[in-house]
Amino acid sequence: MSTQNVLFADLALGQQYHRQHLIRRSDVEMLGMMGGKVEEEGQIKVPATGVFLFLTATATNSFPGPGSLIREHGLRSSGWVHEDDILNLTLTVSEKHASNHTVTLEAVCENQHGDRLCSGPIQVAAPTEKQRSQYAEAPQFTLRAHHVFAELRAKTDLLPAVPTAVVHPCDPDSLLGAMAAAHEKLIVPILVGPEGKIRALAQQVGVDLAGVRIVGTEHSHASALKAVELCRNGEASALMKGSLHTDEMMSAVMSGSTGLRGARRISHVFVMDVPAYERALLVTDAAINIAPPLADKVDITQNAIDLAHILGIECPKVALLSAVETVSDKMPSTMDAALLCKMADRGQIHGAQLDGPLAFDNAISMAAAKTKKINSPVAGQADILVVPDIEAGNMLAKQMSYFAAADSAGIVLGARVPIVLTSRADDVKTRLASAAVMVLVAHARK
Repeated sequence: MSTQNVLFADLALGQQYHRQHLIRRSDVEMLGMMGGKVEEEGQIKVPATGVFLFLTATATNSFPGPGSLIREHGLRSSGWVHEDDILNLTLTVSEKHASNHTVTLEAVCENQHGDRLCSGPIQVAAPTEKQRSQYAEAPQFTLRAHHVFAELRAKTDLLPAVPTAVVHPCDPDSLLGAMAAAHEKLIVPILVGPEGKIRALAQQVGVDLAGVRIVGTEHSHASALKAVELCRNGEASALMKGSLHTDEMMSAVMSGSTGLRGARRISHVFVMDVPAYERALLVTDAAINIAPPLADKVDITQNAIDLAHILGIECPKVALLSAVETVSDKMPSTMDAALLCKMADRGQIHGAQLDGPLAFDNAISMAAAKTKKINSPVAGQADILVVPDIEAGNMLAKQMSYFAAADSAGIVLGARVPIVLTSRADDVKTRLASAAVMVLVAHARK
């Protein structure tokens, strides 16, 4: 969608332009970085001087629009801006100067309560040629700042490296990821796979394997079995997936007689660092359990809660996701959510606050929860998202990675040792983040 600019000749005295802007958390953080911020009773507020940006951006992007140039302004501000405020922005043409094609716009910004936050003149060199913008309104600002894994890495710096069996690292990303984790002193790698192939690959990508233990195997299936054996006999304290398929490695882990099963159902957790979200977000299960029944969801949820504790989240808020917020016998995920909440009330799931069913928007957006009048200690501030099945979870996690610029780590819990489980498409950065989470889990188990 595009919009046409307004030429100097077409601007009339008294002509007005009005738009609204919803203040999101990313706006507050961005304005706070530039102009300072104050936190009161858990809510952040920023000085209303930040509104200058929204008013001047409205002039250059919308009215008069593309081709406009801000000459000067005399904007004055008062008060504070909070998350979820609705800014009402109005520009009115008060003067025109034909000699230099400039106009003076009287700018006013009020919040949803009618409080005036900013006002004053903006002098603009108006366009004289037709142009179109690529959006109907000035864009919403988004502040992208990753912080979750930086904080976790600071914790791992205090811990010794974990002996880790790296299963079949026979492509560049898996070998480079393992050796990067070794270089960062996260793991002591034991490379399990065809030795000749691993050494040839190392030479190709410029990796020095001096002093690195290699346990030779013939193929990927044998690599998985041998890596599990190393964990069973205590030579390794963790597993890291290489270039083999997930089901091939997990079949060795799940074997009843020679595997690594523990008392609980084994499940996967994505730890997501989403720039648009102010806290770490755990998504489970998006990789192991296809359509888990209620009993398995109990273990899946508890595994994620225990991981949240290890990551430093004292009492995580768990959102049990579905497509709606009401319980319906026609939608099994809503029934499971309600039962899991009751089980938590009775101590069968512990260490967290649970609520559900909740739709995704209500789980992570306070504004959406308020609009739908959902009174919940979890809604809008979830730390853990428990998805109804692997399809929903996998799509959700990958959408956050590819559309929301999220960093992620993948780990399997419930086995005798923690397992770094990433996609074969994941880069070295993701493998390092996953290794950092694994180190915290491995040391917490001790």
